[in-house]
Amino acid sequence: MPETTAKTAFWAGARNGAPFILMAAPFALVYGVLAVEAGLTLAQTMGFSVLVIAGASQFAALQMMVDNAAVALVLLAALAVNLRMAMYSAAMVPHIGPAPLWHRALVAYLLFDQTYIASVARYEDRPQMTVAQKVAYYFGVATPITPLWIICSLIGASVGATIPDSWAMDFALPLFFTALVAPMLKSLPHVVAAGVSVAVALVLSGLPSGFGLIVAALCAMLAGAMVEQWMEARR
Repeated sequence: MPETTAKTAFWAGARNGAPFILMAAPFALVYGVLAVEAGLTLAQTMGFSVLVIAGASQFAALQMMVDNAAVALVLLAALAVNLRMAMYSAAMVPHIGPAPLWHRALVAYLLFDQTYIASVARYEDRPQMTVAQKVAYYFGVATPITPLWIICSLIGASVGATIPDSWAMDFALPLFFTALVAPMLKSLPHVVAAGVSVAVALVLSGLPSGFGLIVAALCAMLAGAMVEQWMEARR
C-alpha cells in the first residue's frame, strides 16, 4: 500500500523492520556474553552497545581486546569494519538531505545495515515518497530493532555465564552477515571485493591482534575499486 502520510510510512517501516529482529536478538545476546567474557564491565558493555550500535565493529573490537591489541589497533579495526557506513551516509543524502538537522542526526545515529538496506530499497521502489515520509519510514525500520538490540545486549551481559555451550549461539554471526551480504552482491566489483576479503582474511588469520582483518578490509576495497574502474574503462 502506498505511503500517504508520515504515519503510514512509519508503520510500513516498522513492519518491514520486524523480521530483522530474528537475527538481531541472538546477535546482541552473543555480543553481551562475549563482551563480559572479554573483561568489560556491565556499564562498559552497555555503553558500547548504546553508543555504537554497530555489531560488526563491536565484535571486531572485542576480538582485538581479547588478543590484547593496542588501543590504536582496536580503533583501527572498528573503523575498517565500519567504513561502509560512510558509503551508506553518502547514499542517504539524496533522500534525507533536505530533512531538518535533528532528523538527520537521529538518522545518523540509527544508521546500520538493516535500516540502510530496507530504507534505500523502499526509496528506490517508491520515488514518489516525500522527505518526511522517507524519514518516518527509516525510523519505523529502526523501531523494532534498536530497543531489542539494547535489551538483548543487557540480557547477554547479565546472564551470559549461565548460558550453556550446547546452545551454540555463535551461529548467529555468520548467518547474520550471510543474509545481509548475499543480496548485495549484484555486480562483479561486489563479488570480487567479497572474494578478496575472504581469501586475505583466511591467509592472514594467524597474524596477531586480528591485524589480518584490517588488511583484508583494505584489500577488498582496493580490489572492488580496481574492478569497477576496469569495467568503466571498457565501456
